[in-house]
Amino acid sequence: MDHVDLNLIEALDALLAENSVTKAAARLHTSAPAMSRALSRLRRAFDDPLLVRAGRDLVPTPRALELRGEAHAIATRARALFAPSTAADPRTTVRVFDLQVTDMLSTTFIPALIDDLRVEAPGISLRLRPENLEDTPALREGLVDLEIGSIRPGDPEIRVETLVTETLAGVVRPGHPLAEGAAVTPERFAAADHIVVSRRGRAHGPIDEQLAALDLRRRVVAVVPTFAGALFLARETDVVCVAPTRLGRPMLETLGLRTFPIPLTLPTVTIDMAWHPRNHHDRTHQLLRERISHIMAALAGLE
Repeated sequence: MDHVDLNLIEALDALLAENSVTKAAARLHTSAPAMSRALSRLRRAFDDPLLVRAGRDLVPTPRALELRGEAHAIATRARALFAPSTAADPRTTVRVFDLQVTDMLSTTFIPALIDDLRVEAPGISLRLRPENLEDTPALREGLVDLEIGSIRPGDPEIRVETLVTETLAGVVRPGHPLAEGAAVTPERFAAADHIVVSRRGRAHGPIDEQLAALDLRRRVVAVVPTFAGALFLARETDVVCVAPTRLGRPMLETLGLRTFPIPLTLPTVTIDMAWHPRNHHDRTHQLLRERISHIMAALAGLE
């Protein structure tokens, strides 16, 4: 096939259908001289004149008549190959997506997303994968269709979209000393007992660095692997944990917890969405990303 120009298939189909260089050129929106050159190349390729003069008209040779049906079928299939996708409406497609979502979002964002998809795209089902996959190239390997959370730098080809930027607040149960009375100072904050959320068991973080700069130190009474676990403990005992101020609101209201501003200068938390380029133009994947952006913005009060 190295010597064959596949563009000639379209020209052959037009010439054999019209039996005219001029009409074939008009059909393909090209010039008559260009179509005449294509006919010359076709004659050399098939070693046959294909169309011959009969008075003022051109008539097909026996070889051309043999080729007419097959040339038209091949040209039709080629056009269909490059035609826009006629796949089913993504809002009615039945499909399962694997999502890797942080524990905090599993309890505060996923319920709202499920409710939204039940209306907007009821054929989409979600399968939440464990967070330990973030230590592997899960998106590249196709283990995960979408990752949502604080995305760490990874494979350079991965697409990342920022959904919302969050600040953190202190969380306590009603009746806790920090929930009432005077403003929470760094000293009062450090004097309270704290729960830290860390899947890797780390008790030290940005809060401790800020306190250390003020010659203060907090007491961490427990390190738990999940955000939900920390909130339930905060509801049952007088400890302090932290939560995002906007996305965490539904869970905090459900548990009846109180929040207060953390009296430190902490970095903001960015919630991102990441996916592999293989899924970038997939219509159903695009719909899922659009719904996630919409729901996240609504929860964060951006809409």
